[in-house]
Amino acid sequence: MDLTVRRLTTDDAKDIYEMLQELPADENGFINPVHGKTYDEYKLWLKKAYDDSVQTGIIDGWKVPGTVFWLFEDGKPVGFGKLRHFLTEKLLDAGGNIGYSIRPSERKRGLGKRFVAKLIEEGKIIGIERLLFTINNNNTPSIRVALANGGVIERVTEERHYISIVLKNE
Repeated sequence: MDLTVRRLTTDDAKDIYEMLQELPADENGFINPVHGKTYDEYKLWLKKAYDDSVQTGIIDGWKVPGTVFWLFEDGKPVGFGKLRHFLTEKLLDAGGNIGYSIRPSERKRGLGKRFVAKLIEEGKIIGIERLLFTINNNNTPSIRVALANGGVIERVTEERHYISIVLKNE
């Protein structure tokens, strides 16, 4: 099994669009903005998401730069992940730096753990010093994934776990 991670490009094809249709629109707080959209809307979203990855600073008082990544297994897209380059006060409370989803038909095989490990490496490349997960308390699989990748529970509220990973840029 060959697992690779690739940044979103504006040329991404129908195989990724089809994966995004399989992923829920909103699952455990992870938003898939392409679910239920047409292929043409997907192509427009790719351009917008690419622009988000190269922006600097905050737009509209809250929108920080973020990069989208795809997880491929043997050439097939099986995961969708996002890394926010830095956080605002609001994102420190709800959102965090990292989010991901594995295609429902590919779950329960350890792909989430391996994807997050690869996203951590991408975070180092971007220059993120600390990754923060804000995970709904009922999302036990993602809590386990964050902890398995070296995460440390900072606090737990009635709604979510706050788990961080300090990245050491080499």
